[in-house]
Amino acid sequence: MRHKWMAACLLGIAIAAAGCSGSGSGTEITESGDLIITESAVTEKAKFIPVTVEGVDLEVIAVKAPDGTIRTAFNTCQVCYDSGRGYYVQEDKQLVCQNCGNRFTMDKVEKTAGGCNPFPIFDSNKTVEDGKIKISAEFLQEAKVIFENWKA
Repeated sequence: MRHKWMAACLLGIAIAAAGCSGSGSGTEITESGDLIITESAVTEKAKFIPVTVEGVDLEVIAVKAPDGTIRTAFNTCQVCYDSGRGYYVQEDKQLVCQNCGNRFTMDKVEKTAGGCNPFPIFDSNKTVEDGKIKISAEFLQEAKVIFENWKA
């Protein structure tokens, strides 16, 4: 039984890695399931990074804010997430919730919590070292509940 569980976990990590890595993508999933984002690959155009955790599809937004900092959030609205359509697309220099239509500027990504905006991934939930952002497998695991009804 233990071997089946390990095989399923490894397959899940492999599928997630296939969805996140590739030439020029600037993202990868490590063997332990951590998401790695290369800062130099992030621009003013939001990067929507798919990650699969135990069969649940998540998405992380990484974007360079007007002040030059890299901001991260989960691509689901803190109010509309349960609707299944509470995800964002970029229109010009704003993110727009596909459920309620709320518009959200890039300088507020990761800085604003609560209300109708993307779930922030704060500094305390990630590490930044040598030009790479790491979001741990454990934190991704905790976040999967907000994506269980996601229909993006």
